Amino acid sequence: MALSLDDTDRALISLLRQDARASVATLAARLKVSRGTVTNRLRKLEDAHVIVGYTVKLRPDAEPAHIRAWMGVVVDGNQTRAVIASLLGEPAVAALHDTNGRWDLLAEIQVSSMAELSQALERIRLIKGIANSETSILLTSYR
Repeated sequence: MALSLDDTDRALISLLRQDARASVATLAARLKVSRGTVTNRLRKLEDAHVIVGYTVKLRPDAEPAHIRAWMGVVVDGNQTRAVIASLLGEPAVAALHDTNGRWDLLAEIQVSSMAELSQALERIRLIKGIANSETSILLTSYR
């Protein structure tokens, strides 16, 4: 059963998307709720795996040694949830998106070498439920 998010949960998630390092006190002040409420909401969202981690976002050119790629994935039949779970467990997958159009899913891959990219693609191709995929290496980002 999926966790039902209310307006406070959504506002909290929005603030964390802007600044995942914001303190509980800062979040509470911005939401106009107590620090205990924020702490309890965070614990609830983490326990329900709505929030699965906190991270740092870098400018695309901040890590020139990293190789980034986009992988479009077509899922076979009704195996979308299993494929998503497998892709989220893949260390090279930096982000995963559900899309419409040609691809069912779009995965952002981030690795430190072409050899690591090859290994990641090999692991991903073995995931049961992936009918087809296509990978494009990011050459330049403009924004």
